[in-house]
Amino acid sequence: MTDDRERWNEKYSTDEEFDLPDDSIPELGRRVDALPTGRALDVATGTGRNARFLASEGYDVDAVDVSDEALDRAARAARDDGVDERVTWIRSDVADFEFEASAYDVITVSYFAALDLLPDIKEALAPDGVLIYEHHLRSSDPIDIGPSNDRYRFRANDLLRACLDLTILEYRERIRLDEAGRTQAVTTLVGRNSTGGRQSYPRAAE
Repeated sequence: MTDDRERWNEKYSTDEEFDLPDDSIPELGRRVDALPTGRALDVATGTGRNARFLASEGYDVDAVDVSDEALDRAARAARDDGVDERVTWIRSDVADFEFEASAYDVITVSYFAALDLLPDIKEALAPDGVLIYEHHLRSSDPIDIGPSNDRYRFRANDLLRACLDLTILEYRERIRLDEAGRTQAVTTLVGRNSTGGRQSYPRAAE
């Protein structure tokens, strides 16, 4: 864990090209009005963009990351946003974090490869809790944003297959442009911790 912490601390403090967006991932903002309320967990929170957004929407948020530098930046931003009292910042390698069973109404994971941890992450969902997961995809097309090594990207349908024990509310794989026109290969999954052949489905904003 120490090596990972040092590596990420250095990246956040010295890599000028490593500039994370300030806004939450688009799917979270698009769906927030249809999500269950209560407690939220942001896995590998980085500078806290999802955690701060959830806190601004009234959630009590646990936000986990290995990097002290990232969490310090996230906490400062939360204070600036006036939501710091709603967020608990937890310094931990996600692999060492003790996920509380059935504890969270919403869990977000963005751009962190955690397929091996998904059983624990899903176990932490409360009944009818919702997981929103977005990550880089491998692609044969030229891509501007994301890891240069495919080891850190998901293959087609990797995320979908890992979450088939949830009710899949949405799953997409696509090339997306950011505000600067740069290309990014992205997969997004929204899954609910519910079972049964007949269910109700929230209507998300288009």
